Amino acid sequence: MKKLLLLLTLCFNVHGAFADSGGFLGIDHRLPFDNSGIWSRDTQTAVEMGSAGLLVLGALYEGGDSKLGKTYWQAIDSMVSADVTAAVAKSVFKRQRPIDGNNPNAFFNNPNDKSFPSGEVTHITAIVTPFIMNYKDENPSIWGLVALPAYVSAARLKSQAHWQTDVLAGLALGSGMGYLATQRNNPWSLSLLPSGLSVGLKKNFN
Repeated sequence: MKKLLLLLTLCFNVHGAFADSGGFLGIDHRLPFDNSGIWSRDTQTAVEMGSAGLLVLGALYEGGDSKLGKTYWQAIDSMVSADVTAAVAKSVFKRQRPIDGNNPNAFFNNPNDKSFPSGEVTHITAIVTPFIMNYKDENPSIWGLVALPAYVSAARLKSQAHWQTDVLAGLALGSGMGYLATQRNNPWSLSLLPSGLSVGLKKNFN
């Protein structure tokens, strides 16, 4: 995740050198609006909802007895914690979205302004981080999952739904929650389930 954060930070700063930038890090600027192709809102929503759906299905199927199963449940812990935290932060900071006004310094005004941090970037980063943390040593190709947060970050910027610092905050929050989730041996979400489900639905087919 540190590699992804560094890459995106460099990209944002390079672009900001050629555009009017602002915000608390001096890198925020509104990108040209693009809602076509892979950047469309429908595609963004499919990634958000699809990732959550696959995560829950995978967790229920695997259960918590295997490393993969535990990782699924850790990712659910991470996703829920990150989503709730991001929602609270949005309500606190009340930052205006780029599409609603080209002012990255507009905080604490309209309660309908909920740009900081990016909830969708937080969401997808929180999902992939436990898988990366648990499998990066034995399977370095798992780092390919960073393509999902990178895509969502770019899409939200192109949709003028978020500023660069919104995206960076989402990446930091999601990866932080993901890391914390991997430090717990017993995922709290798994403990909420009856034993018949916690052992995994795949056992019913064996």
